[in-house]
Amino acid sequence: MAYDDLRSFLDELDRNRQLLRVTEEVAPEPDLAAAANAACRIGPNAPALHFDNVTGFTRARIALNVHGSWANHAIALGLPPETSVKDQVQEFIRRWEEAPVEPERRGDPPWARNTVTGDDVDLYAVLPLFRLNDGDGGHYLDKAAVVSRDPEAPGDFGRQNVGTYRMQVKGRNRLGLQPVPMHDIAVHLRKAEERGEDLPVAIALGNDPVITIVAGTPLGYEQSEYRLAGALRGAPAPIASAPVTGLDVPWGSEVILEGVVEGRTREFEGPFGEFTGHYSGGRRMPVIRVERISHRDDPIFEVLYLGMPWTEIDYLIGPATCVPLQQQLRAEFPEVRAVNAMYTHGLLAIISTAKRYGGFARAVGTRAMTTPHGLGYCKVVIMVDEDVDPFDLPQVMWALSTKVNPASDLVDLPAMSVLELDPGSEPPGITDKLIIDATTPVPPDVRGSYGRPVTDLPEASQWIARLTSMLARGDS
Repeated sequence: MAYDDLRSFLDELDRNRQLLRVTEEVAPEPDLAAAANAACRIGPNAPALHFDNVTGFTRARIALNVHGSWANHAIALGLPPETSVKDQVQEFIRRWEEAPVEPERRGDPPWARNTVTGDDVDLYAVLPLFRLNDGDGGHYLDKAAVVSRDPEAPGDFGRQNVGTYRMQVKGRNRLGLQPVPMHDIAVHLRKAEERGEDLPVAIALGNDPVITIVAGTPLGYEQSEYRLAGALRGAPAPIASAPVTGLDVPWGSEVILEGVVEGRTREFEGPFGEFTGHYSGGRRMPVIRVERISHRDDPIFEVLYLGMPWTEIDYLIGPATCVPLQQQLRAEFPEVRAVNAMYTHGLLAIISTAKRYGGFARAVGTRAMTTPHGLGYCKVVIMVDEDVDPFDLPQVMWALSTKVNPASDLVDLPAMSVLELDPGSEPPGITDKLIIDATTPVPPDVRGSYGRPVTDLPEASQWIARLTSMLARGDS
């Protein structure tokens, strides 16, 4: 099932009893963030939350924890809510291989019905803003799809980026932007500033669930998020042209902000409670000047809660991190079997692989750190054998406890790049990276004493199905 907007997805969550409508009056702070925080602690099948009675906000409609469970993530991909995590990742891979699917350009986008321009632009008048954590430096937009293009190729659809970046509201028409150096928008901004130009941007708030997923997916520089969205949706992604910038934006968004990142302008931004589970400090960051606001009637404001894992962001970007890393590695190393990079956006990754020769697993681990995503993440990579499921943590712990000799299986790579938000980096953006080789040595590596491994009995798979069936029937 393909959803063209956030509203149709919320309706489907409601039909599956995965949306909780809170109708009693609540305070914007701390109730909204506290509720989103609490939803993350309920369990892996927590519902989305919808609020429409918030003190001080007239007619505000606020959605939280929309992607914040495996059930909701499955429904976003049109899968049954009970689909397992491993099966969701496998289906993500299958659809990835069907990309690219060209988007569908539509007219009369619903967000074009209400427009504010010029001196009338006021973010506070349109958006029901509230802090997500009490240590945040202000109000943030943190679940938006930010669209920009390479200024050297403004007509190249493939060099148009759709990404998720935190933005601090700094005034009625100003936003602080944090472009991580490894991300495409940082490349676009650098090129614009070298040309002495501002960088046009369009910011889409309240999007269909797949657009939100692809905006957080680490693609190659010339890979299109819209073309991937079509493959994940099973139907072309609907897009429309933003009237001021001409950028391609989601057709079904709730709110579209247009403006420019002001060239060579930096202002203090932060702190913010980040996906690492720690506050990031304040830094001088670029500034967006908003020149036009377009929005639907009674727009829904969607917000992403971040904090100590697991929170909504971990469900949202977990599979979207695993799959690109796996596909990029497989293009060069077909021996790679699976990648589990669900932990803190892939700062830790577990990779299973067959081996051509001794030292091969370490080469794969090193390559993971130099993929588009690995450059800023993949701080610790654990390599396991092809018969170890990286999503089965007891199996991974077995490999770590029996295969690793710390004297020779820990590979430290000093002074590597990482995103500045990593609280362990020193200075920010630089860290040692670690490969833990938990694979069985193969020639010419003859270390250790690994005899014949114990494997499952041939009949075990039949008994798994038999016992599962008996439990489902309630047999005793």
